[in-house]
Amino acid sequence: MSPTATAHGTVLSWASTIEPDALAQAARTASMPFVVTPLALMPDAHVGKGSTVGSVIATEGAIIPAAVGVDIGCGMAAVDTGLTSHDLPDTLTGLHGRISGSVPAGVGKGHGDQDVDVLRVVTRQPATDLAQRGLDRTAREQYGSLGSGNHFVEVCLDERDHVWVVLHSGSRGVGNKLAAAHIKAAQGLMKQWFISLPDPDLAYLPQGTAQFTAYVRDLLWAQEYAAANRARMLRIVLDEFAAFLGRALEPVEEINCHHNFTQQEHHRGRDLWITRKGAIRADAGRLGIIPGSMGTRSYIVEGLGSPASYESCSHGAGRRMSRSAATKALSVESLRSAMEGRTWNAGDAARLVDEHPAAYKDIDEVMDDQRDLVRPLHTLSQILNYKGV
Repeated sequence: MSPTATAHGTVLSWASTIEPDALAQAARTASMPFVVTPLALMPDAHVGKGSTVGSVIATEGAIIPAAVGVDIGCGMAAVDTGLTSHDLPDTLTGLHGRISGSVPAGVGKGHGDQDVDVLRVVTRQPATDLAQRGLDRTAREQYGSLGSGNHFVEVCLDERDHVWVVLHSGSRGVGNKLAAAHIKAAQGLMKQWFISLPDPDLAYLPQGTAQFTAYVRDLLWAQEYAAANRARMLRIVLDEFAAFLGRALEPVEEINCHHNFTQQEHHRGRDLWITRKGAIRADAGRLGIIPGSMGTRSYIVEGLGSPASYESCSHGAGRRMSRSAATKALSVESLRSAMEGRTWNAGDAARLVDEHPAAYKDIDEVMDDQRDLVRPLHTLSQILNYKGV
């Protein structure tokens, strides 16, 4: 067993802080007959819809669409801009305005009818006819945009004083619609075959069925679209950064990783479907991004390839309060205090209380919990944060 993980029956958890409901939820997922146990829970694990956020679920012969979730391919991207703090002016208010003006953010927000052939940007072909369902326009308009909630664009400084751009987004509206359709299809199969489940959101698609094949095609397409969406936003933000400074940038390193996805991998001597619901792949030498909460540190990491976690690690700090609980328990004033010294959507503070740093676990505790999964390379401190509301 991993030196920093604790066994809970069919669940192996790296979380030193976790609510009993999250462990119980993970155990329900692990009870499914096609799940290879133990299920791995990352240190940022908390209760999610259907399956626990922070789960790494290995399956053989089936996939649970709701375990991937409705933001297929959600993840992180980051780039070392080649700048240092000495290249920046005293205030970044103008840069925040440029980013917010060029990167749409929030539910349903997009660029308008862009002249972009998304089906050429993404090399795979989905099973769903996007044009027939009206999703081609959604994919085109939202290409290069943020979601709401905890999705963000940040400018950070690392321990060497290097300036990074970091962002968090996924497959937006098109991924949501595709996921919802396949979750419904899985639930329909369960009813058709009279299969009872410990949770309706554990409805699954058996490999070999037409529904499974269609889901995998749409899933892989949406994951590629999500990665392309993040890459497009990085280009937009870097262009705005260059215009703001009046000089060309020479980026030196770029990372782009999913944390809500499924793919087939070889573990324990066999080919398995690995669903990471709020976890990133951390095979040996792979670079990844683990963000903290709004107003705390984030990390650029290198994977250590732990077989116990199916070569995975956490995707962030992880919530310790639900959004509704955070809104009731935390104040606008304390959020403003936590964000002091940073350029951010201060005018939207009342609508961002649910993203308060106190609503999340301690990122340094999370990093210590997974010291056998990843090695931190760079520590990033935010100086600018832009969120959709």
